[in-house]
Amino acid sequence: MLLKVGDKAPGFVLPDADMASIDLATFQGNRHLVIFFYPKDGTPGCTTEATDFSDHEDDFTAQNCALLGISRDDCLKHAEFRDKEGIGTELLSDSDGNVCKQYGVWQPKEVDGHRRFYVIRSTFIIDRKGIVRHALYNVNFKGHAMEVLRLVKELNS
Repeated sequence: MLLKVGDKAPGFVLPDADMASIDLATFQGNRHLVIFFYPKDGTPGCTTEATDFSDHEDDFTAQNCALLGISRDDCLKHAEFRDKEGIGTELLSDSDGNVCKQYGVWQPKEVDGHRRFYVIRSTFIIDRKGIVRHALYNVNFKGHAMEVLRLVKELNS
């Protein structure tokens, strides 16, 4: 089921690359939040997307907005990816895929005549009250971080 504007963002607690638990509830009442789901650490598109968000993290912070990246990769793979690419953004592991399913990003694709499930590159902008303000499914990674920053700025104006 896809999330839409006005929905309450599903809560979760997931481990980050250092295996510390990150609880979505800690952001509510304090900051806006951008959650970007991506398919896999280390692939060209995912690397570009994660580094673009990371490179603009100060711009998001200036808008009172935190960033979280989520994929199904495990914590160790996230740590390797973060360290190799110099990513400062929190990367969370949803290894069992429950959060991906709650956010509607675990979707089927036909590949070589077989139906397989994949994480669809998607981004959610959640306001301080925990309400989804933008639900962007199947996004293109090129220039995406700057487009999301523009949308976050609109929340503050």
